[in-house]
Amino acid sequence: MGGDYLGDAGIFLVRTVFGLYILAVMLRFLLQLVRADFYNPLSQVLVKVTNPPLLPLRRVVPGFLGIDMAAILLMLALKTIELLIIQQLAGFSGDIAGLIVMGVAQLLKLLIDIFFFSVLIQVILSWVNPAAMHNPVMGVLHSLNEPLLRPARRIMPAMSGIDLSPLVVMVVLQLVTMLLVAPLNDVAIQLLKGV
Repeated sequence: MGGDYLGDAGIFLVRTVFGLYILAVMLRFLLQLVRADFYNPLSQVLVKVTNPPLLPLRRVVPGFLGIDMAAILLMLALKTIELLIIQQLAGFSGDIAGLIVMGVAQLLKLLIDIFFFSVLIQVILSWVNPAAMHNPVMGVLHSLNEPLLRPARRIMPAMSGIDLSPLVVMVVLQLVTMLLVAPLNDVAIQLLKGV
């Protein structure tokens, strides 16, 4: 009985440690992709935290069309290792292909969640304190969200001074979760069960 508590605590710690580091790598990847301000304090923290594994990996894995393939490989490897450790702690065994597919599904979900919550935070901050637009965090949020919000503004222009583009983006992100991530997760579960 005590083993279940210990196993649950171990799973929690593995998810927390791996999750925070994968989040840092994902944020660095996204901020690099949207060409956010490198000298922003948040960007500097992410660079310092993620440089140790990324710099050596970049020597082996080159970028492709401006995309940091080393960061993608690192995130997938970390997520797969996390799922493998959790699987072992839970007393299960399954196919590595299933773990990789599940890792891809969970990384896509994380990507969507980052965009969803960053849009939501940007909207709330713009309501609460419109003068905070020059805050370093708002600069990062703007850089991150603008590639999604700009096309949405073309589809749904402001009405009576109210920008509805964040609503459009959040709805589309939820649809992508339902139509892409959920089926991918189901495929992973089927592979893990060996069906």
